Amino acid sequence: MSLFRFAARCRLSMLAVIAALALVGPYKPAAAAEFQPLEIVTKSGVRMFSVEIAKTDEERATGLMYRKELADGRGMLFDFTPEQQVSMWMKNTFVSLDMVFITGDGRVLRIAENTEPQSLKIISSGGPARAVLEVVAGTAKKYGIAPGDQVVHSLFKKR
Repeated sequence: MSLFRFAARCRLSMLAVIAALALVGPYKPAAAAEFQPLEIVTKSGVRMFSVEIAKTDEERATGLMYRKELADGRGMLFDFTPEQQVSMWMKNTFVSLDMVFITGDGRVLRIAENTEPQSLKIISSGGPARAVLEVVAGTAKKYGIAPGDQVVHSLFKKR
């Protein structure tokens, strides 16, 4: 094949890729329809958060992927009804997070702090969890959030 024909085929292939990308458009993470309030009662006081809810398989699979930032006081609450062993990862997640695993009655079960962005390492709940709250890394330490603290949100049973 001549160099001229090879170059022409490459241009056509490149044009096909560009056309396909133009049809699909740039990837943008789904924005939450609304934020809901969530409280965590710690030994040092009540901490308020504004959270997006991930309750469908698609929402849980996407989570906070592709986001470049997450503001202090914001987060995503993953609903894993019914209570079960939960595993998470950081694939395509660019922001380091604290993952707060929460039981069905709203108690903090375990916290995975300062998770590694884009890691495929499996992060386990370490027991049955109803939900996972993802917040920006350092939040648990900053606010003194610890296992046993009470999370208040409509997702959890009232005592």
